[in-house]
Amino acid sequence: MPRGARLDAPGALHHVMVRGIERKAIYLDDADRVDFLDRIGKASEKTGTVIYAWSLMTNHAHLLLRSGPAGLPAFMRKVLTGYSVSFNKRHQRSGHLFQNRYKSILCEEESYFDKLV
Repeated sequence: MPRGARLDAPGALHHVMVRGIERKAIYLDDADRVDFLDRIGKASEKTGTVIYAWSLMTNHAHLLLRSGPAGLPAFMRKVLTGYSVSFNKRHQRSGHLFQNRYKSILCEEESYFDKLV
């Protein structure tokens, strides 16, 4: 059965999660964390995405954001593709870094937003 289409509209509030393939680390040092956050900042400016909160764990990341006019997929593509290429070059590796596609939960209730923040 095919997976359902991702719900997104400009201005929608999302809780986004990405995880390393085989639950492996996606940040090996502080330089990786800075690179990931820098890419989030640049992508948010380019796509009009508003970032409310983020959490970088060893093998996964959480983002709370409001998608901009370009939509969530454009923002995530800029962040994840760029970071994967950079990470692979920096650590002399190849292949996928992230497991499956990112997960996103549409935050339709203010109470869910409050719990996340």
